[in-house]
Amino acid sequence: MNSSKSPGLAGFGVLKNTTCHTEKKISVFFSIIFMTVGILSNSLAIAILMKAYQRFRQKSKASFLLLASGLVVTDLFGHLINGAIAVFVYASDRDWIRFNQHNILCSVFGICMVFFGLCPLLLGSVMAVERCIGVTKPIFHSTKMTSRHVKMMLTMVCLFAVLIALMPILRFRAYQIQASRTWCFYKTEHVEDWEDRFYLVLFSCLGLLALAISFLCNAVTGITLLRVKFKSQQRQGRSHHFEMIIQLLAIMCVSCICWSPFLVTMARIGINASRSKETCETILFALRMATWNQILDPWVYILLRKAVLKNLYKITRGCCGAHIINFHMWELSSIKNSLKVAAISETPVSSKQINVQPLNSVGE
Repeated sequence: MNSSKSPGLAGFGVLKNTTCHTEKKISVFFSIIFMTVGILSNSLAIAILMKAYQRFRQKSKASFLLLASGLVVTDLFGHLINGAIAVFVYASDRDWIRFNQHNILCSVFGICMVFFGLCPLLLGSVMAVERCIGVTKPIFHSTKMTSRHVKMMLTMVCLFAVLIALMPILRFRAYQIQASRTWCFYKTEHVEDWEDRFYLVLFSCLGLLALAISFLCNAVTGITLLRVKFKSQQRQGRSHHFEMIIQLLAIMCVSCICWSPFLVTMARIGINASRSKETCETILFALRMATWNQILDPWVYILLRKAVLKNLYKITRGCCGAHIINFHMWELSSIKNSLKVAAISETPVSSKQINVQPLNSVGE
C-alpha cells in the first residue's frame, strides 16, 4: 500500500492513518474563494494588458507586456485547473479510492501543483532581471531585448517547469495524496528515500533561488532609480521613480511573505526526512499562503499603476493635510521614462546637447 512504484495503489498510503483533521465546510469555502478571486483578478489583469498593448506598441514596453502576460496567464490557468480538481475532490467527499484507482488524477494534480507553483516564481525572477537590465543598461535593453528573445525566455521557463514537474513520473515515482486528502504533491510523510527528499529540496531550492534573484535585481533597480533621481533634475522621471519603487517593494514583500512559509516547510521536510515534525495543518496553511501570491500577482504587477498611486497620494494628502510629494504630469509610458532618464544620466555632459534626439529615439 505504501509502495510509490505500485501502478494501481500508489499514493494511497496516507488514506489509512491520517492525522490531519480539517473542517470540510471551511476547506470548501477556502477553495471556492481562492479559485473565484484568482480567476477574476487574473482575467481583469489580462483585459488591462490587452488594452495596454493596443495603446502602447513601443519596443521598450513589449518585453514587459509579454512577460507580464505570461505570468498572468499562468496564474489564471493555475487557478482554473487546480481549483477545478480541488472542488471535484471535495464534491466527491475526498474518496480517492473510488475515483483514483490508477492514480491518474493524483498524478495530474501533482504535476499541476508543481508546475503552476514553480513557473510564476521563475517568471517573477525573469521579470526582475528584465527590469534591472532595462534600468541599468537601457541601450542594451532596447537593442538586444527583442520580442523574439522574450518569447524564447518564456518558452524555456515553461519547459523547465514542465520538466521539474514530470521528473517523478519519468522516474516512476508517483505523486502522493497528502494527509488532508485534498491535494497531491511530492511525498511529505515518512520520507526516507533519497529521491523523495531530492524532489522536495529541489523544488524548495529553485523557489528560494527565484526569490533571491528577484530580491537582488529589484534592489539593484531600486538603488539605480534613486541614484538617477537624485543626480538628475529631469522632472519627467520623478513620477516613474515613485511608481517603480512602490511596485518593487510590493513585489518583494508579497512574494517573500506568501511563498517563504511553503518553500521553507518543504525544505525542512526534505532535509530532516523522517525526523521532520511538520504537521498537516502547518503544510496546509503554508499552501494557502502560497496560493495568495497567485491572487495578488496581477494586482502587484499590473493594477498597481500610476493612476492608482496618484489617487492614493491625493487621499493621503487630503487626510494628512501636507504636501509630501510634488507630483508632476504623469507621462504615458513608464518604461519610456526609465530608458530616457537612465540614458541621459549616462551620457557625458559635453555630448548631451548633441545627442538629445538619438537618446530620445532610443527611449521610445
